[in-house]
Amino acid sequence: MRRLSRRGFLGVAGGVGAALALPGCASLLGEVQTGQLLRSTAKLPRPFTVPLPIPRVAKPSRRTADADFHDVTSRVADVEILPGTRTEIFGYDGTFPGPTIVSRRGRKTVVRHVNELPVPMVVHLHGGHTPPESDGYPVDLVLPRGYSGEHRHANVGHVTRRERQYAYPMEQRAATLWYHDHRMDFTGPQVYRGLAGFHLVHDDEEDRLPLPKGDKDIPLMICDRAFDEDGTFTYPSRDPALESKPGVEHAYMAGVLGDVVLVNGAPWPELEVSATRYRLRLLNASNARRYRLGLDPKPGKGAPFVQIGSDGGLLAEPVRQEEIQIAPAERFDVVIDFSAFPVGSTVTMTNALADAKGTEQVMRFRVTRKEADDSRIPATLSKLELPRPDQVRVEREFRFGRDDLSHHQTWTINGKMFDPERMDAKPKLGQVERWRFVTDLHHPVHLHLDSFRVLRGGPYVHGWKDTVDVRPGEVVDALVRFTDYAGPYVFHCHNLEHEDMMMMAAFETVT
Repeated sequence: MRRLSRRGFLGVAGGVGAALALPGCASLLGEVQTGQLLRSTAKLPRPFTVPLPIPRVAKPSRRTADADFHDVTSRVADVEILPGTRTEIFGYDGTFPGPTIVSRRGRKTVVRHVNELPVPMVVHLHGGHTPPESDGYPVDLVLPRGYSGEHRHANVGHVTRRERQYAYPMEQRAATLWYHDHRMDFTGPQVYRGLAGFHLVHDDEEDRLPLPKGDKDIPLMICDRAFDEDGTFTYPSRDPALESKPGVEHAYMAGVLGDVVLVNGAPWPELEVSATRYRLRLLNASNARRYRLGLDPKPGKGAPFVQIGSDGGLLAEPVRQEEIQIAPAERFDVVIDFSAFPVGSTVTMTNALADAKGTEQVMRFRVTRKEADDSRIPATLSKLELPRPDQVRVEREFRFGRDDLSHHQTWTINGKMFDPERMDAKPKLGQVERWRFVTDLHHPVHLHLDSFRVLRGGPYVHGWKDTVDVRPGEVVDALVRFTDYAGPYVFHCHNLEHEDMMMMAAFETVT
């Protein structure tokens, strides 16, 4: 990652200037949020009065010699998020987050998704190395039974009714993945209403390491929401029924920010821990909000976080981090050693990118007891075979910005709105390419099918990445080698309001 040259900066300065006029983008050249704040009118709980929930681990409905089969039903449900109040959600199996699916490298995972929602859906395994028919292409809709609403590009997508079977070969490294809705034009509101869950991959290499395991290995889905007085989610959809008119009200075009921080679906929760090491799998599942996570108090000596993994799995070696800056869709696997804190103490996970009361805190840990701890963090975690610059055969550049097209403002890549029928690149399988991302504002760029290596990165781009946070006035060079599967995929900004308003492009891998 590098700063733009003067010439390169001037090339995007016009886009930045125009975007600064958007509501919610008053100071985006600094380290602040990209989006507009929604304020809750509901009565909110005091922080740290709700215990941290751990998402249920899904049990296979059946198993064969080489595959695990799961059945997941998406449906509307009323759940308690704010204490004493019910909130209607879209939930995988009626929960938020959805059930955690656990896979083993080398064993196929097959998930049958049933749609009992009132609207179409698409399921994307984020970070999954999957064939195109199971990747969750945005127009591969699963329609509800009897649905008669309009859906654009029906002639392009593989559309099914009521259910769809997604087959994941799981020929990939151990990693913290997640699955979420990916319906064209409506990903933002449908994820906001609850369609997100963890999918964890394990392998022998990871198992051999003496890292914290079992109940000391905890997934944390961090996101923000706003609540109406009656407990419903507040979201500024142009079409609240999510049927025909995509996008958000103009004031929220930069992104939707909530004022309540949820972790695993609970507001500012608390977790009781022993004075031992814990592995925390951090996922930012927010639509637009970034976090800069820290600990208060910090340990007496040493860094608060030891990063051991990134989007694509284990790092080559651990990295000590004073803070973790995490953009939408990014994952960081970290170890915190709570033996550095006295029994009886509390440790707050904070957010230095707060923009409203309540967003400066994420959750709290209460150190309640001593326990034996045989875990440790080895100096070497994994052997990574990352692509090298001298292997590059093709270079491509993609500019992420705001444009006035068809008489309205929208987000674009290379000045074009997303069209699922248009392939903007045709990379050859097995060939190393350099993809250059240039942006006007903050854009977390996500690439489907394969992870990539970020060149000249800062402190948060170690190892294999599938999402990289590109800041205003920067260029990111990513080295990628697509493998195994030929067909159509997409890449896009993972600010979900930007994605829904056309900041996505399709590519086709070829042999």
